[in-house]
Amino acid sequence: MSQRIRRSLAVTVVGLAAAVITLLSAGPALAHGFTSTVYGDVTAGAEGHVRTKLELEYDLFLVSAADYEKDDPLFKQGQPAFEDRDAAGMVAALNAHRKSAVGYVTKRFSVASNGVTCAPTQVGDFTLGVRDGVPYAGMLLDWACAESGTAHEVRSGLFPDSEEYVKGTKTILTYDVDGSSGSAALDAEHPSFSTGQTWYERFWEFLRLGAEHLLTGLDHILFLLALIAGSRRLREIVLAATSFTLAHSVTFMLAALGLVDAPAGIVEPVIALSIAVVAAWHLFGIWRRGNHATDLETAGHGHFSLDRAGWLRLAVVFCFGLVHGLGFAGALGIDEAWSWQLLWSLLVFNVGIEIVQLAIIAVVFPLLAVLRRRSPKVGLWATGAVSAGVAGMGLFWFVQRVFGF
Repeated sequence: MSQRIRRSLAVTVVGLAAAVITLLSAGPALAHGFTSTVYGDVTAGAEGHVRTKLELEYDLFLVSAADYEKDDPLFKQGQPAFEDRDAAGMVAALNAHRKSAVGYVTKRFSVASNGVTCAPTQVGDFTLGVRDGVPYAGMLLDWACAESGTAHEVRSGLFPDSEEYVKGTKTILTYDVDGSSGSAALDAEHPSFSTGQTWYERFWEFLRLGAEHLLTGLDHILFLLALIAGSRRLREIVLAATSFTLAHSVTFMLAALGLVDAPAGIVEPVIALSIAVVAAWHLFGIWRRGNHATDLETAGHGHFSLDRAGWLRLAVVFCFGLVHGLGFAGALGIDEAWSWQLLWSLLVFNVGIEIVQLAIIAVVFPLLAVLRRRSPKVGLWATGAVSAGVAGMGLFWFVQRVFGF
């Protein structure tokens, strides 16, 4: 083997190892924790008025509003109620300190018409609901717009990174106003949208959201990494990734139809377990077949040319994809029956996920293929090390999510 080839192999191995170490050292918090999602619904009110219904994570709302408005009594009243899961007490705290709570929201969230910000007024009292086991405060605002126009601009800067409580907050909105309906995803880089936006602007928003969700979801990245490490041919990993996407697309639609509703307390541990199982599958193959772990066991037939092990792995990935889809649905708040306004956006969201998956495969798998061809033992060691690390992290997350520590 020439020195140039050895150098290339060394760079490949170091690159793979560094990528895994970087992912694992980031810790489980980046999987789904330390972030938040605000949910909103924008509808037409009386003439010249717009109604917004917002749902905000209670604990985060409490600490952010109390800190921003310098209202320590709000925190002192609301935090004990939160710790005791006293729903009436949590609502009472917000209503008792309505000025601070509403003030925080209306300084971070706004509706404008013709460039002029509409005047907000709270309608009714605060309410309390639960999303994935997390208390969410609900509030209804009426926005009186002095300027009339054919479209409204909605802007959200709720729970920004600068508050240092969470990172990457997203605001998921559905709207039916100004003669148009649809959905939008707002974040720090894209804090506003117009109800007059075109279909391709809405398409791009959720395509980007799907791509970002996969890239920032460490558990899904590790699941894909485990699939790549255990795949013997490019065809296998492409089919596995596509099967994964099709599976969670099915779950999305079932969730939107209200036919599936699994609590996060079950979904999240199973997602962690799926990571460990897929990674351990490759380790089992190495233990059972040694240097022949990447060989086909039997000649495959049909269009896909998969052997028995390949088909079985594909079936397992599809089943786990259904569970991951429930996690994606929970991340976007798809927990109400007949959420048709979001359904089209969810499918675009899935396309974003698939594009990123295929891009990662296009970068990583060719390097792995070259490594296996040039130095089979090093390739086997590298994929085994990756799989062991991913399996260990998956098991750690599983225990963590089951026992809540």
